[in-house]
Formats: sequence, C-alpha cells, structure tokens
Amino acid sequence: MEFTPLVRRISAEQTILNLPGWDINFAKSFPRIANGRLAQNCTAVGFSMDDGVPIRFNGVERDQSAVVIGSNGAAYTMVERAERQFTSIIFTQEIRDRGWPKVGPNWNVFETSAAAHHRLRELVRQILSVSPMFDAHDTGDISFAIRESLLAGVDAAFAHLVDASWASRGNSVRHFEIYRNIEAALSGNIGRPIYSEELARQVGVSVRSVHAAVQRYQGMSLHRYLRLRRLWLVRQRLLAGADSVKSCALALGFWHLGDFARSYRLHFGEPPSATLVKSRQR
Repeated sequence: MEFTPLVRRISAEQTILNLPGWDINFAKSFPRIANGRLAQNCTAVGFSMDDGVPIRFNGVERDQSAVVIGSNGAAYTMVERAERQFTSIIFTQEIRDRGWPKVGPNWNVFETSAAAHHRLRELVRQILSVSPMFDAHDTGDISFAIRESLLAGVDAAFAHLVDASWASRGNSVRHFEIYRNIEAALSGNIGRPIYSEELARQVGVSVRSVHAAVQRYQGMSLHRYLRLRRLWLVRQRLLAGADSVKSCALALGFWHLGDFARSYRLHFGEPPSATLVKSRQR
C-alpha cells in the first residue's frame, strides 16, 4: 500500500488476528489517499465497522452496507476524508466455488443488506473479543470453526446483494486501468515533479482523460492532487536532512516560494524551515 495523508498528524491503530490460512485486520485509520494491491493467490473481503463520512472506494462514495472484494493481485484506491474503522478478512488462498462475485484486475464494491452487513460487523467484534482467551494450543482447534463462521457471514453478505446502479461505476475495469497507469507514472517519477501534459503522454491518453480519472478516483482536481503529492515529497526530503528549503521547493516545482511556504504551513502546521531544523537535531 502507498498512501498520502490528508492531515497534519497521522494517528492510527491496527489489530491483526493471524490464524492458519487467514487473517482479520481491524484498523482505525486517518484521513488519507491510499492505493493498494492484494498479493497473488489471495482473496480479501472488506467492510466498514462504523458509520460516518463516506469512503470513496474505486471512484464511488458509499458508507453503510458496502462490501468490497479483491482476489489474486487485484488493485484498489480509496479516499478517507475522516477517521474511520474498517475490517479486512484476508484468506491466503484464493476462495473459489462459493458463489462470491468474480473479481478482475481491480477490487469490486457492492451493496449488501443492512442486516447482513450488521452481522459481519458483530461477528468480527465477537471474534476479536474472545480470541485473547485462547492459548496457542486452543488456536489450532478453533481456527477452522471461526473460519467457517466468517465464510458463512461473507456468504450471506454476497447472497443478499442489492441491485445498485452505482456499483458498475466502481467496478469499471477500463476507467480504473487509466487511473492505475497515472499512479504508476507518478511513482516512477517520484524524485522530480511531473505535470499534466507529460503525465498524459506517459499514460497515453488526453489531458482531459487524466483530469477526469483523478477527479473520479480521488475526488479532487488533477492540479490539487499533484500539488499535494509534491508537498509531501518536499517534506520527506526536509525530514531526511536536505541542504535547504529553497533547493527542495524548486526541485519539486514550487517556483513561488512565498506561496509554497504558506501552503506547507497550512498543511503541516509548521513552516518548512522548522521541519528542516528538526531533522538536523536528531
């Protein structure tokens, strides 16, 4: 996973229950943009554990009763604008022949019934609450029983899918591929700024298509997205002990130093010079 924070301070918690052949990952996250890819030969199912500001997942914003599934190297992108809680159930062998939706190169998102979603949430809470009661010897005996309960809960969620028109938008392979190519181009040029025309050339689409893809999957303009990434790249360089604030800013395309300093302070809560001083005091 790669992520770009949307807040000054990162605060997160994670609980992982690791059992033979599968894991439960319960996380309390922070506002961020995240791009990830599942490992090969795995299947994962995810859903929120609370209600709040909707999460933008693969270009659609949903909250309650949404369940996502990825398999065998599938990729996803999400934007969390507020602190949220969610669970991922990861099976380290690909799940087949249970009637679950087929997944392609990107994760798919669906709407299930409120009752099935609630049941999944409660099942995870119950498993996490009782797991500390078992020792290593007990774990081997109960792992398959817990796994069967989880599989039954996921079966029910996918058996009670709601026919939602928005799901096809989130599950589009063609549009998601354009976005993934944009991210690959940006990751391949992480040491220098990259601008809209060059980005479009590398991806092989029009600038308008690049704008549309970023707006769809990140919920913000291309200009704002690129600027946000460049701000974090400057911060990484300053934290690593760069020669000067000016050299970092110019290297990453911030030609108006006064505007850069204001943007940096607004986003990180301190002037860039303070970040550099901290790095040199370590």
